[in-house]
Amino acid sequence: MARFFPVMLDKLERWFGRFALPNVTLYLIVGQVFVTLCHLLGLLNLNDFVLVPAAALNGQPWRLVSFLFLPPPVNFNSMLSLALLPFAWWIFYLMGSALEQYWGSFRYNLFWLVGIALTIGLAFVRPMGAYTNYYLAMSVFLAFARLNPDFELALFFILPVKIKWLAMFTWAVFLVSAFMAQMSTRLQVIAATVNFFLFFGREITMNARATRRRAEFEAKTARANPREPEVRHRCYICGKTNVTNPEMDFRYCSKCSGDQCYCPEHIFNHAHVISDDDAGKQ
Repeated sequence: MARFFPVMLDKLERWFGRFALPNVTLYLIVGQVFVTLCHLLGLLNLNDFVLVPAAALNGQPWRLVSFLFLPPPVNFNSMLSLALLPFAWWIFYLMGSALEQYWGSFRYNLFWLVGIALTIGLAFVRPMGAYTNYYLAMSVFLAFARLNPDFELALFFILPVKIKWLAMFTWAVFLVSAFMAQMSTRLQVIAATVNFFLFFGREITMNARATRRRAEFEAKTARANPREPEVRHRCYICGKTNVTNPEMDFRYCSKCSGDQCYCPEHIFNHAHVISDDDAGKQ
């Protein structure tokens, strides 16, 4: 599916691209800010916005959409936690708008629509579970990290960290959650992961194949042209080297110009040594 999905995207964009809604990220953030303010003022209960398929089938159909406007998970009883909300929204807007600029509005819209459809569809596997937009937002983060691996974030506003390392940590959390978390969380992880690989699976597969072919070619080249041992020492008189005579102890003469190397036979038997000996005899 991931192999043919990009081809389908091209066709869908030609047919329906004119219906794309720009600035989806901004609309989502505005909705989340509104819901958050209403909750803080006691006008709304966030629990009524959570996607619960059983409740949606029993007179609360708005839950199929309202869960998209849940704010990032924070402790509403902590001022410090609340103070982090604008930063979370700013990061979300930065990444979402960057993806939309890279893909275009239609593909970015489709990324959200496919993710929403997968989340809602899998939620009905366990209709009594509670589902949020957290893992959908994390799929946006992973997509951004895939396209901009060297982008740096200031962790705790101090420590600069490349986003690819944070993405690797997120994938590790996904993996652990997929096996150890409760079923509703597992289903959300699956939805976000499938959505990611639908859009990036073909590229990842092609890169992996190219890397494997390059490694095979380099290995084949190395076998066909074995690397000769490096010559580190060569006798200035007879030309013997550490490769041709590895048993020899080569030495250098500091009195010779260029700090020349000699084998054991010639270290005490070359021009200036002989001259010095003759001068001593006289």
